[in-house]
Amino acid sequence: MKSAVITFPGSNRERDMMYALELTSGIAPVSVWHADTTLPDVDLVVLPGGFSYGDYLRSGAIAARAPIMDAVRDFAEKGRLVLGVCNGFQMLTETGLLPGALMRNAGLTFVCREVMLETASTANRFTDGMARGAVWRCPVAHHDGNYFADTDTIQALEDEDRVAFRYARGTNPNGSINDIAGITNKRGNVLGMMPHPENLVDPLQGGIDGRAFFESALGTVAA
Repeated sequence: MKSAVITFPGSNRERDMMYALELTSGIAPVSVWHADTTLPDVDLVVLPGGFSYGDYLRSGAIAARAPIMDAVRDFAEKGRLVLGVCNGFQMLTETGLLPGALMRNAGLTFVCREVMLETASTANRFTDGMARGAVWRCPVAHHDGNYFADTDTIQALEDEDRVAFRYARGTNPNGSINDIAGITNKRGNVLGMMPHPENLVDPLQGGIDGRAFFESALGTVAA
């Protein structure tokens, strides 16, 4: 399957993401620059982590208005797969492709450590190859990862089984409501998550817990 990773000024996880995608799919991703206006012929588009535009205004706010994002919105509206990790998740909420917002961490400090994640839902096109309820290690590195939405939105996410990942075993690093670590849109083709599974796919990184996520997502597309 074919994928593309979009790089913005201030991105710092695009190479990690490209490595994880190539490792699990066997096909090198295409690198796309934020100022481009079209996407290549791919199955999956990824918005990687980092500090796009220095996180000025709000994290992801300027990147959400980059020239390439019109093409990303069209891509998503056609039912194609869009993944946003960390800063990419922030971009997805800023574009309106996902509901809610990522606020300042409850502790008001940058958090960089491993957490435990629960695969809370397999009712989407990214996690349907994973084991529901499985708990696995995953790194986080963010300052604005505290997921918040109004009561009705949170209830809809829960009722519609759209909470893909939760922080587990008391490891919530940011105060995110309901321990939410990742959510999907209604169609299940857009996923945003704060943790970085791409940073735990190789034994040299200290483990391969994150590989199951990529194998699930890429296997679904390949099928």
